[in-house]
Amino acid sequence: MPTPGSQQWLDLVVEDVVDPATGVVDPHHHLWPPEGGLPYGLDDLLTDLGDGHQVDATVFVECGAAYRRSDPDPMAPVGETRFVADAADQPGGEVIRGIVARANLRLDNLDEVLNAHDAAAGGRFRGIRHHLACADDPESYRIPGAAEPDLAADRSFRRGVRRLGERGLTYDAWLYHFQLDDLIDLVRACDGTTVILDHFGTPVGVGRWAGRRHEVWEGWRPRMAALAACENVVVKLGGLAMPDNGYGWDTAERPPSSDEMLAAQGDWYRATIDEFGPHRCMFESNFPVDRWSLSYRTVWNAFKKIAAEYSTSEAADLLGGTARRVYSI
Repeated sequence: MPTPGSQQWLDLVVEDVVDPATGVVDPHHHLWPPEGGLPYGLDDLLTDLGDGHQVDATVFVECGAAYRRSDPDPMAPVGETRFVADAADQPGGEVIRGIVARANLRLDNLDEVLNAHDAAAGGRFRGIRHHLACADDPESYRIPGAAEPDLAADRSFRRGVRRLGERGLTYDAWLYHFQLDDLIDLVRACDGTTVILDHFGTPVGVGRWAGRRHEVWEGWRPRMAALAACENVVVKLGGLAMPDNGYGWDTAERPPSSDEMLAAQGDWYRATIDEFGPHRCMFESNFPVDRWSLSYRTVWNAFKKIAAEYSTSEAADLLGGTARRVYSI
């Protein structure tokens, strides 16, 4: 059997492209240099983007890549912004229209770091992601988040989130489903900042959560409703194919089709869209992390099939309009 996640394995399921002339915006992908933890450079990205769907623009989201360890510690993440901006300046790289960088939001000199990101990004700096994800059983996770357990309640952290809004920047929140109450408190305290919830709040399906998907769903639904009542929250729809979601596709004999993906996960998408409305939701690939489970063509086929259940204007929001507005693309 080909190694799951390899191109040979992904090629075991190749679908026709759904609505190939429909343009989309991918507001969440990563890049890593060859020596990175999950090597995925511009050429790899362009190969995926060129696999049939018309991707008009993308947003890079921080992933700890290409830090300049020679820089003072608070400035080290600016090396990642330089790395991505250099890629965006290459032929084909102009598709990368936004950069969500990393900064320690608790810093007293936060503005200095934000200014450095802005200078390095070449007009592409859009916001910050400072992880909230704190794995409850790190040994069971493929990508265990290691944030401090009470970070969202930290006064200096909240001051930093508010400062992003004052500067017209967004805050991307990555956390796990069992931390959603922390996020609800945070967004209520920082209502002047647009907060973007990544990956549905990462409903976990491994470790102590394995085999408890219905229980996770029952706890997740009311918390998403509470978040939807906060008008400063937007949600990224994607990232459910990460190994830590527990669907097992990253170890299967073949990847899922788009119909199989929707049969397993479609309710999470529809429930979120129903709560927030299409104008506050955006599809995201989360590549190359979700590439461990399925191909770029397949995931966007699934997104377009969901979008087809809504009106023309609503589908346009889901497939790119919301991302363009939120990230000023």
